Amino acid sequence: MKNVQLNRMKNDQGFIAALDQSGGSTPNALAIYGIPKESYSGDEEMFQMVHQMRSRLMQSPSFTKDRILGAILFEKTMDSKVEGQYTADYLWDTKGIVSFLKVDSGLAELKDGVQMMKPIPNLEALLARANERRIFGTKMRSVIKEVNKEGIKAIVDQQFEIGKIISDAGLIPIIEPEVDIHTVNKKEAEAILKEELMNHIKSLDENVKIMLKLTIPDEDNLYADLMKLPNVVRVVALSGGYSREDANEKLARNHGLIASFSRALSEGLHADQSEEDFNQMLDQSIQNIFDASIT
Repeated sequence: MKNVQLNRMKNDQGFIAALDQSGGSTPNALAIYGIPKESYSGDEEMFQMVHQMRSRLMQSPSFTKDRILGAILFEKTMDSKVEGQYTADYLWDTKGIVSFLKVDSGLAELKDGVQMMKPIPNLEALLARANERRIFGTKMRSVIKEVNKEGIKAIVDQQFEIGKIISDAGLIPIIEPEVDIHTVNKKEAEAILKEELMNHIKSLDENVKIMLKLTIPDEDNLYADLMKLPNVVRVVALSGGYSREDANEKLARNHGLIASFSRALSEGLHADQSEEDFNQMLDQSIQNIFDASIT
């Protein structure tokens, strides 16, 4: 199965749906969807509601392998079920969509212009569970806020250090050093990031495969060289706070770069919509993101 999924992720057209909001981002995602904080009591009810929201997306007739290659899941989503199947089983067996798991535990405080990842407790146990749940790969996010060579190097070092543990466990790590879209001299930060990524990737064993999830760069096609490296399965882009329209426009100018959007994917979806209106809005969003991803 892994080889079939690897071939799909490397060669097929489409994009990755990011369905991994967690912690502090979950209430905001629910609020945008039309479910205010007053509608639930405590974390357990909140996660039940966000799983219902995610399930509605995944079960939609618009959410298919024809345009969607993969989906990034939150840990609780991985352990929950859709139509009686564990989420990753449902996505692959019913929809033909590959699953990734968000494994990071959030961001540390700002230091040297960046936010590193907090320590990830029980990572090995989480990866073992991911394998049991038929997860293909993982995702972990850190953030660059300023042009600071030492900070950017530290972020990339940490990403690849944890990425090696993930790779050794038989999963494909998505390396995600996001550059905040509000970074002053963002273009310079991205140039430094590219150099650090290139250095690390070129030092990898030839059998190690990774993916990259990066902010859409200010310089069009900046990451084209990274896409050509044999260790890199795919380079995907986060929407980073841009509206869907802006994100799609910027993405389309970067040939070979595909979307991995979260908020931009769910923009315009609402809990009170009829199934017809919900599916129509989702279909339009998916098509627009797909079109921008195949340039």
